[in-house]
Amino acid sequence: MNQPTHSGPAFRVLGAISVSHMLNDMMQSILLAIYPMLQAHFSLNFAQIGLLTLTYQVSASLLQPAVGFITDRRPLPYSLPAGMGFTLAGLLLLSVAPTYGFLLVAAALVGTGSSVFHPESSRVARMASGGRYGLAQSVFQVGGNAGAALGPLLAAAIIIAHGQRSVAWFSLAALIGMALLTGVGRWYAANRWRLAPKARTLRAGEELALSRRRIAFTLGVLLVLIFSKYFYLASLNSYLTFYLIGKFALTVRAAQMFLFLFLAAVAIGVLIGGPVGDRIGRKAVIWGSILGVAPFTLLLPHANLLWTGVLVVIIGLVLASAFPAILVYAQELLPGKVGMVAGLFFGFSFGMGGIGAAVLGHLADQTSIHYVYQVCAYLPLLGLCAALLPDIRS
Repeated sequence: MNQPTHSGPAFRVLGAISVSHMLNDMMQSILLAIYPMLQAHFSLNFAQIGLLTLTYQVSASLLQPAVGFITDRRPLPYSLPAGMGFTLAGLLLLSVAPTYGFLLVAAALVGTGSSVFHPESSRVARMASGGRYGLAQSVFQVGGNAGAALGPLLAAAIIIAHGQRSVAWFSLAALIGMALLTGVGRWYAANRWRLAPKARTLRAGEELALSRRRIAFTLGVLLVLIFSKYFYLASLNSYLTFYLIGKFALTVRAAQMFLFLFLAAVAIGVLIGGPVGDRIGRKAVIWGSILGVAPFTLLLPHANLLWTGVLVVIIGLVLASAFPAILVYAQELLPGKVGMVAGLFFGFSFGMGGIGAAVLGHLADQTSIHYVYQVCAYLPLLGLCAALLPDIRS
């Protein structure tokens, strides 16, 4: 029986999966945004804050490649709302956690929800792309980044004002996400043919005439670039508010507004990166994004308050544009392994963010937050590795 052909992006589905991504990452970013409150309430040091981020990020990363590998072989359309259920449980526990140990369990539950959500939702975005893979990944990811930017605003307006128990109010967002993802799951179950032909007929690297060794080397280069990007992002996601409070004596609310500006810039950068990669090639975007941000990261530790705000916006815009291009580039290297590639790269990025937060938190305890930013400023220079990527643009 002949299957329907692609007629263009399914924007209704892309919209639903993007909104779900927004809700998912909004709930996850709340944990990061309330660190100053948790630090005061539980008397945490920077190393404990870093361990909290590590627990969340590791649980959000270790399962992702496995989930992607399994669903490449046997799609699980309704795993999406089930994953959101883990996030719901984590938020409820976070709202009543009496000790630091319970905070770690809550962080692990929130991370597990992310582990289940990202590989399959990235697959749905590719299914709904109509061949415009970079655009679809950008639409999908901009939802997540918008949610990550919205989280600190809502945390400042609601949680900081009303205390730890108000975290439970965000369980409503999880329930809305589960309802949306149930509808996406129905579409996914009815449209598996959109990925089936490539998965059946292509082997890894067949279209690209690259050896297995060259493919493995290229994936290694991409992971080095992910390390550079997310280790640096960990310094901003986890410690920007502390840096601003310590250096410029800002209030918690004012510092969170700067964090919001940075995360909003990240969301815009993600939206730009995918379509530009569709037009000029993924390698050019990867090269320009990661290496191109280096001058701004080197200036940041020496800037006054005004220029700090300007620089974090520029850094967010430029650095964020890389990930959609990296993900689609890797999926083109390994056709037919969409879920595994998405799980590997989302998982590795989450893991690097978590390890980065823990390592940088320990470094901050031993030295200072300002010194952390001086050291991290050199990480984007690893973008020089992009010169080793083969050009696979068709």
